[in-house]
Amino acid sequence: MRPKNAFMLILTAFIWGTAFVAQSVGMDYLGPFTFNGVRSLIGGVALIPCIWLLQKLNDKSEPVTEERNRKDLLIGGISCGVLLFAASSLQQVGIQYTTAGKAGFITAFYIVFVPVLGIFLEKKTGWKVWTAVILALAGLYFLCITERFTIGKGDIFLFACALVFSLHILVIDYFSPKVEGVKMSCIQFLVCGIISLPFMFLLETPRMGAIVDAAWPLLYAGVLSCGVAYTLQIIGQKNVNPAIASLILSLESCFSVLAGWVILGEKLSVRESIGCILMFAAIILAQLPDKKDKEMAKNE
Repeated sequence: MRPKNAFMLILTAFIWGTAFVAQSVGMDYLGPFTFNGVRSLIGGVALIPCIWLLQKLNDKSEPVTEERNRKDLLIGGISCGVLLFAASSLQQVGIQYTTAGKAGFITAFYIVFVPVLGIFLEKKTGWKVWTAVILALAGLYFLCITERFTIGKGDIFLFACALVFSLHILVIDYFSPKVEGVKMSCIQFLVCGIISLPFMFLLETPRMGAIVDAAWPLLYAGVLSCGVAYTLQIIGQKNVNPAIASLILSLESCFSVLAGWVILGEKLSVRESIGCILMFAAIILAQLPDKKDKEMAKNE
């Protein structure tokens, strides 16, 4: 993996981790569908100026290639938008019935689902990555689980959320080399926001006053967590093993704990410190080059 791709994915995990504060504050004012819908639309709109600027700077594409890319762009963007809506909705519903620690742990199960699903898609995953997955799971357990682990209704929603996020990562892996990442990201947010609208009005009572009160959390979650982070994910995942990408993205759990420690003054327990160390060790292990990679580097 190129250092640039790794940096983008780590930055994505950092933004997602710190965005948990904005999400929790925003939920004090808005229901889950309203919050997800509004922040997704903000994320999509925020990317439109970026697309316009990039189009001006890079306007050299053949008509045939452009037509083919447009089809892949629409299919990829709509697919990602539907999956993002399903995953984020399942997560918000599940959090209402379980603890935050268990929610973080179960949601990050995509680090297991991605390589398992990758087997059926003929994505090769070596022993080193599988070892890193096990190490990361152990780290997540120390980081997130502080009480006796039991399975409840909310946990089932979160397992489903993790599975859908796994599909989201694999869809991005398929389409990201074929299309412009910023455009696909914009489409996925607009699709996610539009799908949220009927659920928002049928199941909740959105009020403009509440949306105004939640303006700062919505802007942070919309512009940074959606517009910036998910776009970085799409660009950073380009030509990267999805199993390794999912491992790096799971660092959001570490960053959320560390952000609470640094920004909010929350105490970092010994158990949580061990979890962070194990997860960082897993990421480093997954990044170590294989013998084949070293030989290829020498030949180059």
